[in-house]
Amino acid sequence: QVQLEESGGGLVQAGGSLTLSCTTSGRAFSSYAMGWFRQAPGKEREFVAGFSCGGHSTYYSGSVKGRFVISRQNAKNTVVLQMNSLKPEDTAVYYCGADNIDVRRITQDMGYWGKGTRVTVSS
Repeated sequence: QVQLEESGGGLVQAGGSLTLSCTTSGRAFSSYAMGWFRQAPGKEREFVAGFSCGGHSTYYSGSVKGRFVISRQNAKNTVVLQMNSLKPEDTAVYYCGADNIDVRRITQDMGYWGKGTRVTVSS
């Protein structure tokens, strides 16, 4: 069983920054694709940013590319999402997800998920 624990999130004004962290076991961190996803009210969960299995490649959705940066802290088995230039449309619950497939294809009914952390961006 893979456990994912998220931290960070909160309330920020438009243009501000927030940092999200996701920690898991060493086995999952080194073997699974891991990434961040978000779900706004009334919408489906969508991919935001992530690493391929083993962390060799990174991927971003078009809506966050250039504003968000995903990184790995190997010593802490942690994936970090630095979110800059936040917009009100970034408001959502952000989830950390992991699976042994293309990180962009992880869906809500498969893989492993954290409990989510809320990000609210005020205008």
